[in-house]
Amino acid sequence: MSFPPMSSAVPVEALIGWMLLLTFKHIIADFVLQTAWMAHGKDQKHGWALPLLVHCLVHLAVALPLIVIVAPKFWFVAFIDFMIHITIDRAKGFVSANFGIDLAHPWFWTLIGVDQALHHLTGFGLSIFMAAN
Repeated sequence: MSFPPMSSAVPVEALIGWMLLLTFKHIIADFVLQTAWMAHGKDQKHGWALPLLVHCLVHLAVALPLIVIVAPKFWFVAFIDFMIHITIDRAKGFVSANFGIDLAHPWFWTLIGVDQALHHLTGFGLSIFMAAN
């Protein structure tokens, strides 16, 4: 089995550059700058909105200057990333809170993995968009 051939007008160098930049942004915002209050708070059944908003605003605050430094015309991509990030994290929080998925639950790491994969795919899609334009 193999994938069908695909042609692309996306410059590989630009795609790699944007992927590295957005991956760096994700590591800084999701791991270095995320506090325990954000991480635990956004996954609660009640009181999740403020920790989630602050966490996603951190993503925006890191993404916006990085994108503007590299290509100011793509400033709005930081806001798209913010909206997608808040949606993914809210879905994860909803599942965590309503199905009791905590560190002791067998699905915990699967849920974390799906969450991170969706964030990575977001970065890939946004990178394709910026590299192609």
